[in-house]
Amino acid sequence: VQVPRMGKAIGPAADKDERDAAAERIIEAAIASFSAVGFKATTNRAIAKSAGVSHGLVRYHFGTRDQLISEALDYSIDQSLSASNMHARVLSASEFAEGVETLATTQGDIHAFQYELLLESRRRPDLAPHVERYYQQYRQAIARQLGQLGVTDQAMADAIWFMLDGIVFKQLVAPGDVHEALGYVRGLIEAVSRR
Repeated sequence: VQVPRMGKAIGPAADKDERDAAAERIIEAAIASFSAVGFKATTNRAIAKSAGVSHGLVRYHFGTRDQLISEALDYSIDQSLSASNMHARVLSASEFAEGVETLATTQGDIHAFQYELLLESRRRPDLAPHVERYYQQYRQAIARQLGQLGVTDQAMADAIWFMLDGIVFKQLVAPGDVHEALGYVRGLIEAVSRR
C-alpha cells in the first residue's frame, strides 16, 4: 500500500527515511493531541490528520494504540533528556544544574503528554509499565549525571528527581517564576558534588 504525500510514496515501498519521518510526525502529533485533549478524546484519525498522513498509516507504523503510546513515551523521554543535557557527559555540577533547569522550564507539550499518561494510568492499570518506565528513565538519567560528579547516593538522585518533577508539574499547570526554587536545586547539586 502506498499513500501519496507531497508527490512521494509512504509505505512498504517507500525508502526508510521517508517511513521514519512519517512515524516521527505521527508520534509528534500524538504527543500534541494527548497533551491537548487527553487520552479519551484523542483518536487515531485526529492524530493522522494532524500528522498529515492517512489513518491507515498510523496503524501500519504502530499496530495498536498502546504501541503508539509506548513509542510516544519513549520519544518524549528521549527528547526531554536530550534537550536538557541529561544524555551528555557532564563536566561540572553547574552544567548538570543547567540541564535540570532546562528540563524544568521547557517542552510543555512533552511534559503535558507525560503527565496525562501518569494520570490516565490511575484509570487504566495496564499503563502501569509505562509509568514505571517513565520514572525509571528520569531517575536513572539523574543518578548517572550525579555519578559522573562522584555522587552515588540513589536517595539523593531521587530527591532531586522529586523536586524537579514537582517544579515541572507546577510550570505546566500554573506557570510562574521558579528561578528561586531552581536555585535551591542548583545549590543542592553543587553541595553534594563537593562532598
